Amino acid sequence: MVLAVSVPSQEIADALGDPGDLGDGVRVVVWDPSAGDAAPDHADEIALACIPHYTGGARLYSRLGALPNLRVIQIPSAGYEHALPFVPEGVALANARGVHDTRTAEFAVALALASQRLLDRFIRAQDRREWAPEYFTPSLADRRALVVGYGSIGAAIGSRLRALEVEVRGVGRSARTAPDGTAVHAVSDLPALLPESEIVFLVTPFDATTDKLADAAFFAAMPDGALFVNMGRGACADTDALVAECASGRLRAALDVIDPEPLPANHPAWTTPGMIIAPHVGGATPLTDRRFVALVRAQVAALADGTAPLNLVAIGPS
Repeated sequence: MVLAVSVPSQEIADALGDPGDLGDGVRVVVWDPSAGDAAPDHADEIALACIPHYTGGARLYSRLGALPNLRVIQIPSAGYEHALPFVPEGVALANARGVHDTRTAEFAVALALASQRLLDRFIRAQDRREWAPEYFTPSLADRRALVVGYGSIGAAIGSRLRALEVEVRGVGRSARTAPDGTAVHAVSDLPALLPESEIVFLVTPFDATTDKLADAAFFAAMPDGALFVNMGRGACADTDALVAECASGRLRAALDVIDPEPLPANHPAWTTPGMIIAPHVGGATPLTDRRFVALVRAQVAALADGTAPLNLVAIGPS
């Protein structure tokens, strides 16, 4: 029996290596479902379909739904709320949990360092050819940080912060001790934790429970001079409330995500003092990256063994 896995480019197929190394009867097919229907000569064989970054919607998923033997859709992102409405009946949806941890954590720490050490001001001063020293910028070391959403990405941020001598606490859906030893508090503890947190990282996925989790009350509870870093989803924070706090000079923000995206040119966030805005690029990972390739290889092995897919987040409704 042939088990075909489709990948959206030849570069990804090359990164996977010899199909024979994936197992007996495994075939790698190059097909980008965002570009058109699968070719008839392999449509019946595809059991695992990998889709490219920044694609989705009803049209793409209808093409996937037309594959009679499709069992797993592998999306390239950790976030998956955008895909849930379209998953074909009986098909498993797997996210890329773990693939983006390192790059996202790097960017989160870079944003925090840039804000703490006022790099944004220095870069603007350089553009003006102005020597404008600020000698006593706050370090990351010895700060108290709270990572809200202490999953795999949150833990990757935590490990890097600890290397920089930051005190780290986590927040999750329920209280627990993380594998790395971090004390993870329940979301209900936020009112008590926020006033003690000089830097707050938000790394939550978006759903009904995290919609505007960081609201006016959340920001009001943060101490004067604190920094808010959002690496999760823009809609998990109330942009108007955040802009108001930063405009007052009480808080600062370093954002890889914001609501709305893309941010309109006339939005006040662009010119609000104390805000650094990046265009949602922190976790983007090429699908030839060894971590994504390893995930696809493991998915193929799971299919061949008849075990549950890795990173299973949903099965299409029946």
